[in-house]
Amino acid sequence: MNFPYFLAKRSLFTGRRTFSKLIVRVTIGALALAISAIILSVAILKGFKTEIIEKQRGFFGDIIITKNDLNASYENLPISLSSDDFNRLSEVPSIMDIAPFATKAGIMNVKGEVEGVLMKGIDRQYNQQYLQRNIIKGDTLNFSESAATQILISQYLANRLQLDVGDKFVMYFVQEPIRKRPFTVKGIYTTHSEELDKTYVIGSLDLIRRLNNLADSEVGAYQLRLSSFDSLAIATSQINNLLPAALNATNIVEQMPDIFNWLNMLDMNDNIIFVLMVVVAVINMISALLITILERSSMIGILKALGYTNGGIRRVFLYGSAYLIGIGLLIGNLLALCLYVFQTNTHFFRLDPATYYIEYVPMAISWPEVFFLNAAVAVIGLLTLFIPAMLVSRISPIKTIQFK
Repeated sequence: MNFPYFLAKRSLFTGRRTFSKLIVRVTIGALALAISAIILSVAILKGFKTEIIEKQRGFFGDIIITKNDLNASYENLPISLSSDDFNRLSEVPSIMDIAPFATKAGIMNVKGEVEGVLMKGIDRQYNQQYLQRNIIKGDTLNFSESAATQILISQYLANRLQLDVGDKFVMYFVQEPIRKRPFTVKGIYTTHSEELDKTYVIGSLDLIRRLNNLADSEVGAYQLRLSSFDSLAIATSQINNLLPAALNATNIVEQMPDIFNWLNMLDMNDNIIFVLMVVVAVINMISALLITILERSSMIGILKALGYTNGGIRRVFLYGSAYLIGIGLLIGNLLALCLYVFQTNTHFFRLDPATYYIEYVPMAISWPEVFFLNAAVAVIGLLTLFIPAMLVSRISPIKTIQFK
């Protein structure tokens, strides 16, 4: 029989003392709340970062290939990749797909109201899965029909210009001479990103080719999607090494440094929450251990009088503390998991999309991270409990038995 463990279990849960039992329950509750708060904060931050990154990736891709050009313009110089270029790019294992696109500035004219926009022209090679997820009315572009007059607009533009699916309007394209084209609203989308919704509409690449007098093989840029966002930097370097000198590949982090720097700064919030919750949990565990030791001082004196060593007695209380930590972590993990399942299935907790770019509190749990957080809390807690456990060696058996 493991005597220290047996004695720890008896003293914590089956003894007659009521005050220490209350402290034990408070300690378990505080530890459960601490670990659940840590897990949920990590899950929320991870989910939030994932949603924001996926919005940018879905709309702009991971890497964009353009022509080297020092002039800042909404319209890129035309480029064309040869079959050899495509063959070399296919050697990069992380590339999932390559889609051409082009952009052109235009002015929407609807019932006397005008709005400046940037039309992104795509073709049937473009993966419209992201657009499909964000369509709130209508459908994506249908390239089996005449797509030249189809257009996708944001909910912001639809509300501002009082447009609906099926409505027609004229857009004027900024060039010399100015040219105008009729469009029919095929679908209305929302990304909850003010910059995207105010600026972009989605149309046909072939229309932009005709407006800019481009050849069938010429495009404004190529949008690449990777299988893993973690390989972004490596893939960008590999692609640049394979491209001709006149072309350049830039990834989404380089194009939008403000957004990704902001997301990286959010990691500090998780670190602060982790430190604060661990401090609270450790203080509660130390308090519970000290109170238990003081209440069991007579038992400690008897054990010492019977020849039991200080190390053995310390193990009694450390076993009890480890038992409390295990129960607290179990309850906290179950609480966090229940809240995670509830939120991911119901989206009950909502956010203001104008501020947070998303309508609900997103969550994404990484099980290795959960295991690491539990292990870190348990190890830190046990290590810090060695200090109050040293109090056992200062208790005199004569005095404790005398005043029993």
